[in-house]
Amino acid sequence: MTEKQSLSEKEDLHPRNKHRARYDFKILVKACKELGEFIVLNPKEEETIDFSNPAAVKMLNKALLKHFYGVENWDIPATYLCPPIPGRADYIHYMADLLASCNEGVIPTGKRVSCLDIGVGANCVYPLIGNKEYGWSFVGSDVDPVSIQTAKKIVKSNGTLKDVIDCRLQSSKSRIYRGVVRPGEWYDISICNPPFHASLADQQEGTTRKWKNLDPKKSDKSTLNFGGQNAELWCEGGEAEFARKMVEQSASIPTTCFWFSTALSKKLSLPAVYKALKNFKALEVKMIRMAQGQKVSRIVAWTFLTKEQQLEWRKKRWINK
Repeated sequence: MTEKQSLSEKEDLHPRNKHRARYDFKILVKACKELGEFIVLNPKEEETIDFSNPAAVKMLNKALLKHFYGVENWDIPATYLCPPIPGRADYIHYMADLLASCNEGVIPTGKRVSCLDIGVGANCVYPLIGNKEYGWSFVGSDVDPVSIQTAKKIVKSNGTLKDVIDCRLQSSKSRIYRGVVRPGEWYDISICNPPFHASLADQQEGTTRKWKNLDPKKSDKSTLNFGGQNAELWCEGGEAEFARKMVEQSASIPTTCFWFSTALSKKLSLPAVYKALKNFKALEVKMIRMAQGQKVSRIVAWTFLTKEQQLEWRKKRWINK
């Protein structure tokens, strides 16, 4: 067994995911010295961090983004969502596979491949990973002005990103695509990690449960270890209703995007989403399973393009580009 194989503990992650091995904290501290103050030893005398400490998790993300994705400057407000990088990378890689499945097995790369990130958040993680891994360009939208301001700051402070990542404020909480997608724009994929909880009370209950799992002594904490504002964590009806609205509103711009998609954390959300896809006559639907440790989620992707339209899209946007 090689050293690389012995470190592999996350075989459920996508094969191209750079985070399949255990975190090498010595390398990560070299990339981000501030991470060093959060290093502790686990019962096996191995270096790790306290994952119940939001500051430690945030610094880990900063180190991961710098070491693996070349993001020199990254920071978010203390209470904003700090998502797990491996899971976000998985979504990007599976979307690359989805595009390849319509392109004779070849992943379309380069900035001509355009992606729409619904709910980009202050962290801007999906665009950062997608651009580094495949050279794609991104438009990220959010209803929260602070999230957009912070994401724009991240892009501006990393000079190579300013021409490939555009962050736009969605002024209406009832709209998803309209007001963000501009006339004459086309997107190869649209991604989303929708608000998980159905209400503030549901969110707070989930927060308490999460803290008890991480550290029973901290079960009275009001924020998760990965943070999050209300708009990032809950919406009326939860992820199922948000995804249903995505399907409904995507049907009004059917040829603007090749593949619409959303992540879903709950298996129970699938029936409502599938019903909406049937009602709004999606021509092709795919469900992709993702897993990270004991956490299982899924991506639902759909298109309104006929096979002929898909072929024409490929010829215009992907072949010989």
